[in-house]
Amino acid sequence: ANLGDLLQGGSRIQAAWPAEDQLLAFSQRIELQRALTRLGYDVGKADGRIGSRTREALRDFQERAGLRPDGYPNRRVLEALDGLPLDITLHDNTSGIAAMLTGGKPGPTVLLRADMDALPMPEDTGLDFKSNVENAMHACGHDTHTSMLMGAARILSSRQADIPGRVLFMFQPGEEGYNGASEMLAEGLLDVGTDSPVTGAFAIHAASNIPGGFLGLKPGTIMASSDTMTITVKGRGGHASAPHFTMDPVPVACEIVQALQTLVTRRIDVFDPGVITVTQIHTGTTSNVIPETAMINGTMRAVSERTRTLIHDGIRRVAEGIGAAHGMDVDVQLNLGYDVTVNDAEFASFAADVATAVSGDRNVRMMENPVMGAEDFSYVLQQRPGAMIFLGERLRPRQWVGVVLVIVAVTAIAGLGG
Repeated sequence: ANLGDLLQGGSRIQAAWPAEDQLLAFSQRIELQRALTRLGYDVGKADGRIGSRTREALRDFQERAGLRPDGYPNRRVLEALDGLPLDITLHDNTSGIAAMLTGGKPGPTVLLRADMDALPMPEDTGLDFKSNVENAMHACGHDTHTSMLMGAARILSSRQADIPGRVLFMFQPGEEGYNGASEMLAEGLLDVGTDSPVTGAFAIHAASNIPGGFLGLKPGTIMASSDTMTITVKGRGGHASAPHFTMDPVPVACEIVQALQTLVTRRIDVFDPGVITVTQIHTGTTSNVIPETAMINGTMRAVSERTRTLIHDGIRRVAEGIGAAHGMDVDVQLNLGYDVTVNDAEFASFAADVATAVSGDRNVRMMENPVMGAEDFSYVLQQRPGAMIFLGERLRPRQWVGVVLVIVAVTAIAGLGG
């Protein structure tokens, strides 16, 4: 809890990111190294102590990317945790791992989370450690998340006697659409070791749009909800030369798409925003036949449950109303995805203090706006207060990042637990 006192002079956390191509200045690297030294790390030997082992795991995860909530990442994590003073709980329905470290002093229990799964897409980077699993790539940084939580487990295990309380390491599968967090919660994640209940939860997410070495966060909503929609316009097909004998669903579908954008700009509060994005329109089989149906697919995102509800109600009203105006039936299917991710204000402030202690107060930013992506860590934060933090990964030069950025990530998440 006293990590925030490691840097003198108080926090001077800024709100704006550096210029597009600006990375950490030399003076900021020196400040970072001094902060790490106060934390007890020999930066000159860091690559041997922390960086090389974590980078080895990172490359291993990249090469053997996993998609479903089972398989290789689970085995690799268990190998890395072997020999550490951790009580391991394996989950039944997924490959989730809960590893509890009990400190030598009484205190609260803090949860630290990393997601392990990859994305279903080919990797065309040409790197010598690119994924060798067909149609699987760690394009969202989960290999980084897992590697740095493994590193944090090693750091905190080496200081077990000095830790007041306990640390629960949550290695989660299935964030990319499988809702692995809810699966682990349903299996009793927060009940692991009932001596001391979990009182706070933290996660760090890599962000390629933030300069390497910088950390960003904010109190309140930090990530949006994400839902999907499928709208089917049901008409009557016929020959393209005689549209008056048909009920053409194509122009009706186009009208619905346009009206959904107007719904956002005219019915949604600009200070409580939402986004409707149509990503697919499927209809027809050839050029001279009017089809029977037209199908619209897309996503909806919001930064509050109020706006989320307004968008859902609005989509039904607009789509069904336009269909009715043209004498056609419209079927609207709205599928709930992940909820809004909300940081607790006090825990976000604590996380900012830890980030400042690790990386220097010029390298931490309080974000003005949430990210419109979505996360199933939201379900953990619904049950326990905590915070999600973003770690900058826009990297150059790569040689320097191997030592310092890895330590920033590992030490920051270890600091949240210690």
